[in-house]
Amino acid sequence: MLEYDFDKMLYKIPKENHTREDIITILKNHPEIKFVSLVGVDIGGHDTDEKIPVAAFIKDIEKVLASGVQTDGSSVHLPGIADLHNAKVDIVPDLDVNWYVDHNYINKDYKTGLPIGTLRIPSFLVHNDTSDVGSRVILRDTVENFNMELRELIKKYPYVLESTGISSIEDIESFELTCATELEFWVKTPDDKADREQLTTAQSMKEQYWKRTIGPVRTALERSIMILDRYGFETEMGHKEVGGVKAKLGNTGNYDHIMEQLEIDWRYSNALQSCDNENQVKYVIKDVFTLHGLEVTFMAKPIEGVIGSGKHTHMGIAARLKDGEIINLFSPIKPEEDFLTPIGYGAMMGILKNYEVINPFISSSNDAFNRLKPGFEAPVCTVCSLGHSAKKPSRNRTVLIGLVRDLRNPLATRFELRAPNPKSNTYLVAASSYMAMLDGIKAALENKKTSKELEASLSKAYGDKDFYLEKNREYRSERDLFDEYTHEERERLYGFVPRTVWENLQAFDKFPDKLKVFMLDDVMPEATLDSYRQALLQTWEKELYNRIIPEVMDLVRDCKKLHDDDDCVDFDIAKWKEIQEMRVYLGQDTLSDMCLLTRIKEALKNKDYETASNLQIEMQAVEERLVEVYIIYKKNLFSR
Repeated sequence: MLEYDFDKMLYKIPKENHTREDIITILKNHPEIKFVSLVGVDIGGHDTDEKIPVAAFIKDIEKVLASGVQTDGSSVHLPGIADLHNAKVDIVPDLDVNWYVDHNYINKDYKTGLPIGTLRIPSFLVHNDTSDVGSRVILRDTVENFNMELRELIKKYPYVLESTGISSIEDIESFELTCATELEFWVKTPDDKADREQLTTAQSMKEQYWKRTIGPVRTALERSIMILDRYGFETEMGHKEVGGVKAKLGNTGNYDHIMEQLEIDWRYSNALQSCDNENQVKYVIKDVFTLHGLEVTFMAKPIEGVIGSGKHTHMGIAARLKDGEIINLFSPIKPEEDFLTPIGYGAMMGILKNYEVINPFISSSNDAFNRLKPGFEAPVCTVCSLGHSAKKPSRNRTVLIGLVRDLRNPLATRFELRAPNPKSNTYLVAASSYMAMLDGIKAALENKKTSKELEASLSKAYGDKDFYLEKNREYRSERDLFDEYTHEERERLYGFVPRTVWENLQAFDKFPDKLKVFMLDDVMPEATLDSYRQALLQTWEKELYNRIIPEVMDLVRDCKKLHDDDDCVDFDIAKWKEIQEMRVYLGQDTLSDMCLLTRIKEALKNKDYETASNLQIEMQAVEERLVEVYIIYKKNLFSR
């Protein structure tokens, strides 16, 4: 399966080698690279993958590098921008990031003995030759705008450099927005169904967390890490996560009933490169595990009632000095006295204050909201943690965003945003977060706040007035948010938590002033925000109507009567009565009444999204209760 000479394979063309001559030389030295693909990323996070034969690419290389290739609006998801009647879109190569090779390990080039490869070139989408559009464009413009605005702010308020150890703005060559993600995912043997009760027990007892991997999971994990390092991603670790059950060794000598959750982490990079890296990492993981007979899913909540998969996103801001030194702008020169610099505090406050409008870029699917529930180690309210004291860094795993520190390593200071999941569009997660950070930094510096003053603001009590944060909110907690607060207390202190994609999208209308944070210097113009809103709404509506409702109906049909009326007890009869009532309520229409699923479909047809959203919440509650009661019912039967 993977019996190739990996030393002879090409993995990337670094940005330093993106001249016409270097590219042609490299491709001619690697005849196993048969195709080139320009990878644009639309507003929904989908990437393009067209196969251009290498010979055709080399023939037109100057034209392709300068102006890309043309596609049409049906190839990408840009609603309201690239529609059928206005569909000209060009995919233009980005020469300033690394290009990676996607290997097809089951298609061997017999001349070289190596797998056929496709050179994937991260690219920008250009609509009608005038407008740069799509997720990569938004993050690119965010980084450029952030650098320009931060430089001007420091020039105007130079006091802020005192806490960083930098003497003058003139010493700073550039700013770097750093980013890294922790990718969690589930693997399983095909066609095997999860035993929810076993998974829940293993989860609660932490039986799988960081345990030794075995069999094909171990082999696939090891080979994935080894291949990722060939690309230069500098993998930091791969390990079992908390979800999963122990695999079984079958009579054939092969492992079956594999159901495990894993995580792979790799080194940070600048924001745009980090997002491109993540895309390639996912492809490698999926390909390698598939070759070992394992299915991989990056869903946020692939198994209801069991812990989901997150993609904790780490973000920081650094200054590169003219002498080459890197200074972390979050880390104070006296880390045992202060948690953060004023820039760091402002950045944290910016995310927390504006999170209502950031959230639609992070939790953008039904799957995402299935994960964000109490009891599954996923954040359920907008609050941060700094640590119990500046002298002793600590980590609170129940908050939305935590401060990660290492007193021995100032460069390690960063934020960990815990809400993203493996299918979150990291380009837009990073872009929205950094634009919000800039808003908070600007407020902190314009008010000439010190670190101590900003720590007091961030730690304010409910009802206290603040120069930037809202009065009737709290923003920091070092307590266990799952166990030490009720749902009502969390919502009062930390704000309303949306439960559906529709509720999340309403923030764009409810908080127009916060939405303007993204519009600064046209980073996200109104047309882009409208396009994103349409994309999310269309996806939510279609998935709910065409996928979720049929899946719930399948569940209703699967909950069948198992007992014999002549061989049962009153408990069985009572439970089945309750089950049957829920089945009818969910999925069976009568002449006088529509069932819950039909009412949702009718609301969607009528574009009554508020009603559809409320009914979706009710459907989830009834479905959860149906599963719970049906399990109890089955367990009480002697024969079934």
